Amino acid sequence: MRQSQLFATTLREAPAEAEVASHRLLLRAGYIRQLAAGIYTYMPLGRRVLRKVEAIVREELERAGAQELLMPALQPADLWKESGRYDAYGPELIRLSDRHGREFALGPTHEEVITTLVKNEIGSYRRLPVTLYQVQTKFRDERRPRSGLLRGREFLMKDAYSFDATLEGLDHSYRKMYDAYHRIFERCGLRFRAVEADAGAIGGEGGTHEFMALADIGEDIVVVCPHCDYAANLEKAASKAEHSEHRGKVVPAIERIHTPVVRTIEQLTQHLAIQAGDVIKTIIYSADGNPVAVLVRGDHEVNELKVKNVLGANEIVLADSETAMKATGAGIGFAGPVGLTIPVLVDEAV
Repeated sequence: MRQSQLFATTLREAPAEAEVASHRLLLRAGYIRQLAAGIYTYMPLGRRVLRKVEAIVREELERAGAQELLMPALQPADLWKESGRYDAYGPELIRLSDRHGREFALGPTHEEVITTLVKNEIGSYRRLPVTLYQVQTKFRDERRPRSGLLRGREFLMKDAYSFDATLEGLDHSYRKMYDAYHRIFERCGLRFRAVEADAGAIGGEGGTHEFMALADIGEDIVVVCPHCDYAANLEKAASKAEHSEHRGKVVPAIERIHTPVVRTIEQLTQHLAIQAGDVIKTIIYSADGNPVAVLVRGDHEVNELKVKNVLGANEIVLADSETAMKATGAGIGFAGPVGLTIPVLVDEAV
């Protein structure tokens, strides 16, 4: 095609809302155009790049034995209610009704659809294993879409699903996909690392990995051990508890200390001239409407996703002052672990 006929317009300046370098460059070079927050048109140049990436993905997945299909983006809400994820997925699930009042959802993922399909099509374990994948548009009502294509409300996604007759077969299928992803990212020229990760609303048991492209503009933090191959998303990472320097020492008797208007650990350490690691923070949460106390060391922060997973809760939020007072007999910032009658989660470092 002649350049004079190419449907591409460059921009002298990037829009003010484009904060990330990749977003600014894609806009200025005429690869994408924004229609609404988190929703983009791929211009001819952008679409050419996207098709090249899709070709790499298809080649490697089919090399691993996966078969491509295409499932509908519009999904009956009944499937999501049957799986229990209709409420668990939260406000990111875009819900709508047709003219007859039937409820539907725009697919953020396709576990429900693919499971229903395979259940109806495969009647014998002899037809397993099978791995199916698609390249299809997904929809998620992100609270704050940002960083251009990195966090959008409508995006193209490759999703693959394997079905096996045994756990051993599942492990084999997982390894084939793990290796395929390595080849895909290597062929795309990305710096990446496979890290242990939380499965989130998708669920699952055993080891789960995310492939992280290492970049300064990322939204996740990866924890890496310099002495071994361990790497994990911060939401999933575990560490060994440090040996306390107080172990084996005589514990002084409990005494009352007046702490007027002292609500935070920083205020407490200044008031008592102590280290934050020498005290325990008691933080009151509401998990699906029920109060729970979480204890962490004073210089640590609560990993709310881990708390949510341990409790099996759909939602956890910091308790309001009324809930905290009713559950502990103390206002926010004054609750302690002694004498509590609500469930208490204690971090290993405590």
